[in-house]
Amino acid sequence: MASKRAIVLGAGMAGILAAIKLKEADGVDVVVYEKADRVGGTWRENTYPGLTCDTPSHHYTYSFARNPTWSRYLPPGPEIQHYFSGIAEQYGVYSITHFNEEAVSAVYDNGRWHLEFASGRTDSGEILIAATGVLHHPNIPSIEGAETFQGALFHSSRWDHSIALADKRIGIIGSGSTGVQITSALAGAVAHLEHYQRTAQWIMPVDNTPYTEEQIESFHDPKVLEEAMDFEGYSAAVNAYTEALLDSESEMAQQMAGACLMNLEESVKDPELKERLRPNHKAMCKRLIFSPDYYQAIQRPNTALVTSAIKRIVPEGIETEDGEVHQLDIIVFATGFKADRFVRPMTVRGRGGRDLNELWADYPKAYLALSVPDFPNFYMLNGPNGPVGNFSLVEIAENQWKWVEQLLAPVLAGEASEVCCTQEAMEAYEASREAAAKTTVWATGGCNSWYLNSAGIPASWPWNYKEFERRMATPVWDDLDVR
Repeated sequence: MASKRAIVLGAGMAGILAAIKLKEADGVDVVVYEKADRVGGTWRENTYPGLTCDTPSHHYTYSFARNPTWSRYLPPGPEIQHYFSGIAEQYGVYSITHFNEEAVSAVYDNGRWHLEFASGRTDSGEILIAATGVLHHPNIPSIEGAETFQGALFHSSRWDHSIALADKRIGIIGSGSTGVQITSALAGAVAHLEHYQRTAQWIMPVDNTPYTEEQIESFHDPKVLEEAMDFEGYSAAVNAYTEALLDSESEMAQQMAGACLMNLEESVKDPELKERLRPNHKAMCKRLIFSPDYYQAIQRPNTALVTSAIKRIVPEGIETEDGEVHQLDIIVFATGFKADRFVRPMTVRGRGGRDLNELWADYPKAYLALSVPDFPNFYMLNGPNGPVGNFSLVEIAENQWKWVEQLLAPVLAGEASEVCCTQEAMEAYEASREAAAKTTVWATGGCNSWYLNSAGIPASWPWNYKEFERRMATPVWDDLDVR
């Protein structure tokens, strides 16, 4: 039987996973295309000071390649990038990857996906895996006068490391995890730091003390590492967290909200500053921020929280609505990413010329976040409306791959040539997902966040994590179009 060619787009966490799993399968010729010059995805793109993952480090690894050498409970960005680079090398992903190749179109015709790249390269294969990620198209705010600023201005994911920071006056715009991490890292280490906050955030305290050398050495024993990972406790925590998202009045939701409130009350001494840092929405309405030291950082000398709205950027800095002009040398947009892009701006056309952009005219959608009708053998890892939250995307991607590989099985065995979801299955799934999403704290918590799509509906998995694992373990073949 002739082998099938599988094309993977993206060499971040999910793309590396897909490549490794496809390499292990019989009868598959796999190739990876990456638009950048190296692997790593978001951990390649982001290199800002203080970059940290909010998932416990030992759970932010592939199940088949645990890492005993993490330096602390929440892993720093450079260590994560080093981990994924090392795994790609160890499992032979580099040898099948073409770098600096950005796909511009993928068209399904006569049983194959035909791809074109910006470089002029073309390729085709029966299987197409989109592991293009979510957070890689920077969201640049449109602020009057930005082009007049005489200092350095850049997005947090495009950090300019050529600039020495110690003697600089720095303004950080954005109060999500990135803005919090940068502020924590730079407060007290630069001449002056201002954190511009439009919306106050709930912050969960966390101990991120580095592991000792003795601990790290002990983690090399698989039994010790397994004990440290406490799978049962971690699973219980993840399920409790998702239950809190589903019911903001639940006991777990109240406990988490209480911990955030206590963190604010006990950590911030100045009453006026405390009130400016107090959110007016429910905890977890936005992505919960885990930080061991933000409240301490924002109270340091030469550090200020700015809550007056930004009016414009001027040559010397930022002018706020209260009329004050803030003198700055560097302005950083810690303003997140366009989370609705996925494979776009690439053009993707399926069976009969069906255009993915037309299917997503209102907002992105996919059956189980993985498949769309009339796009055979095309699967997205961490696609539209998949699970998001403060838990491991690596684990999520591995669960998704369990589902994908079961759909690929009949194709690889020659028992079918095309597999995707039906139109009816996607519509039914999305209707139930939207109905459930409207009852979560993301929708009822009184905030606006990047979790909401253009219709104001939370773009995420709206059921508990156990249900996600169950659905990934066993495909419902009646929902699938197999030809």
